[in-house]
Amino acid sequence: MKKMDPAKAEAYFKYRTTMILIYLTIGFLASYVIVFFARDLSSITVMGIPFHYYMGSQGAVLTFIILLFLNAVMSDKIDKKFGFDPEFVDTNNRTEDH
Repeated sequence: MKKMDPAKAEAYFKYRTTMILIYLTIGFLASYVIVFFARDLSSITVMGIPFHYYMGSQGAVLTFIILLFLNAVMSDKIDKKFGFDPEFVDTNNRTEDH
């Protein structure tokens, strides 16, 4: 495996950490903040269902599924941006299991 430039590795780590924090924040908002403000949000309806009830029954799960797909797509883009392709792994230095 090739060694990576430390500045590039630091930028990659910072980028990935920022994305993870954004996903965790959205997940926290979808699961906990909606519950904290359920009474205030009861006037909003989604498909005829009060918003807080919808988020508790389906919305939070849908949000997490969307975040998983978004994370996969963004991870691929970030990996390509920083040069992490399958060609990045040097096939000449493989270790063999004995």
